[in-house]
Amino acid sequence: MRQIGRLRHEVETVNQLHLTVETQKQELESLADEDNELLEIIAGELKSATAALEKLELQTYLGGKYDAGDAILSIHAGQGGTEACDWTEILLRMYLRYAADMGWKTEVVDELKGTEAGLASVTIEIYGDYAYGYLKHEHGTHRLVRNSPFNAAGLRQTSFAGVEVMPIITDDIDINLKPEDIEFTAQRSSGPGGQNVNKVATAVRLVHTPTGLMVTSSAGRSQSGNREVAMNLLRAKLFQLEEEKRQKEHTALKGEYKVAAWGNQIRNYVLQPYKLVKDVRTDVETAQADKVLNGEIQEFIDAEIRQL
Repeated sequence: MRQIGRLRHEVETVNQLHLTVETQKQELESLADEDNELLEIIAGELKSATAALEKLELQTYLGGKYDAGDAILSIHAGQGGTEACDWTEILLRMYLRYAADMGWKTEVVDELKGTEAGLASVTIEIYGDYAYGYLKHEHGTHRLVRNSPFNAAGLRQTSFAGVEVMPIITDDIDINLKPEDIEFTAQRSSGPGGQNVNKVATAVRLVHTPTGLMVTSSAGRSQSGNREVAMNLLRAKLFQLEEEKRQKEHTALKGEYKVAAWGNQIRNYVLQPYKLVKDVRTDVETAQADKVLNGEIQEFIDAEIRQL
C-alpha cells in the first residue's frame, strides 16, 4: 500500500507539472511582449514547477532495492574528545532538521551521552519516502574545524564524527538472520524515559554470534519495543556488512581509488578562520556554513546522487 501511494503521488506530480507548464505556456503566448505583473507570477510558478521537476528527476537515480524506503542513521564521535561529542550532537540536529524539511518522521532509538558534553553516539530511525536513497551517501567521516568553545583560550580545533546510514529491513530473507544466531540480553536503562524505564530491564542488547555484531536499544519504554528496534538495527548492520564486502570485491577488480585530500573525511565543515563547507567527493562547496548546519544539505546530496 505504501508503494502504491508513492507511485500514485509520482503520477499526480507529473500530471500536475504537465498541466502547469502547458497553462503557463498558453498564458505567456497570449501576453506576448506585454509588460505585466502577471508575467512575474507566471515566472514564479514556472520556477516552482522546475524545482518540483528536478526533485522528481533526482528520484529516478534512486533505483536501489531499499532506496525508496526508511533509514537508520547513526553518528559516532571520533577523534577530538569533548569537541567530537559536541560535533556529534550538532550533526544530529542538522539531520533532524533536514528530515523535518523533507516531511519525514524521526525517532531517536539509542543514544550515549558524552562525558562532559554532547553525544558519544546516537542512532535515529527516519521514516519517509526515499529516506535511505537520499541519505545513504552521507555515510562516512565528517570533519569540523572551529574555535573551541570548551577551551579557555579559544584555540582552533579539528573534530571528527562518523556517520552510518543503513536501510530499515523488515524481513530476514536477504540477510539470512536465524534466531539461534542471536544472543539476547535485557538490562536497565540509564537514560531518560521515566521511572519505569529505570526500574525495569527495558534496555535490549543483541549479539549476532556468527559476525560478532552487537546492537543496543534503550530509548523505548518497553522491552518488546526496544527489542523490535534492536532487530531492525541488526538487520541493517548485516546488510551494511554485505554491502561492504561487495564494495571490496568491486574495488579489488577495479583498483583502489583514493581521494586526493587530507584524511579520509567525505566533507569538511570549516567555521574558523573562514566559513566553508566542502564535499571532497564532488567538490561542491558553500560559504553558507550556518545554513548547512541548520539542515540545508540538499545540494550536497543532489551532487553525490547525480555523480553516481
